[in-house]
Amino acid sequence: MPFFSSLPHRALVAVRGEDRIGFLQGLVSNDMLKVQKGDAVWAAFLTPQGKFLHEFFAVPHADTVLLECERARRDDLVTRLSRYKLRAKVSVAADDTLTPGVAWGDGASAALEMSGTQGSVTVHGVGVVYADPRAAAMGLRWALDADQVDGLEKRGFTRATPELYDALRFDVGVPDGSRDMEIEKALLLENGFEELHGVDFEKGCYIGQELTARTHYRALIKKRLMPVGIEGQTPAPGTPLTVDGVEAGEMKSAFGHSGLALVKIDAWKKAGTLVAGGAKITPRQPAWMKIGADAK
Repeated sequence: MPFFSSLPHRALVAVRGEDRIGFLQGLVSNDMLKVQKGDAVWAAFLTPQGKFLHEFFAVPHADTVLLECERARRDDLVTRLSRYKLRAKVSVAADDTLTPGVAWGDGASAALEMSGTQGSVTVHGVGVVYADPRAAAMGLRWALDADQVDGLEKRGFTRATPELYDALRFDVGVPDGSRDMEIEKALLLENGFEELHGVDFEKGCYIGQELTARTHYRALIKKRLMPVGIEGQTPAPGTPLTVDGVEAGEMKSAFGHSGLALVKIDAWKKAGTLVAGGAKITPRQPAWMKIGADAK
């Protein structure tokens, strides 16, 4: 059966104005012309040095581009984007008219009259539903009003918790903002942005492009954010991973016996199992992830 859950830790930013596509195109990692054509994309806003600042979904909705981002860091995203407005005919503001959430499981697309094609967008009343552009297994995301959210149960969905959705996210191996990517330090390609369609290498210039492109073309990736199984007490985010006492990575978000960790590839290939505190950590390479020779 399909499930749905609101995501209280996520929120929306509305980018409006006739220059909204061109404005965002010069700032973020993905091609906003896809949004102009009607698709949703996943993208990042980087430092000039190419390090992670924010990740978000960009979704077309009437005369607006909705950015679904981290709620706790939304004001920072609005402030940073607004610095680049200059003379552009664009406005950037927090918007709580709709709330973000997710739906997944067998029958989810059919219940919401969606094709399920990654990135496809369907208007639902005052809101919008879109197929997660990162991976088909991640189901659907939505921005709906309260009445529409309550109506999902009448469409055959079972109400679930964000933690249950996290279990799916851990299984697929996709990051969730600063829970998994360290601000001003994380690199996009270490965190799956290439394979999960969060960066476009043909779109032209954007902030932080140089390092991202150089990392891609020179195959400089030595760490990867990977799904992990946990045997023992769940390690806190930031707990070092070790092999024979030597640092081999760092735990990120986790719940129960699964989670994500930033893993040094050489250490993982050599040892297979890592240690975090008193827990044994077993990384797993998901089918979509390209490592080493697979990335060429």
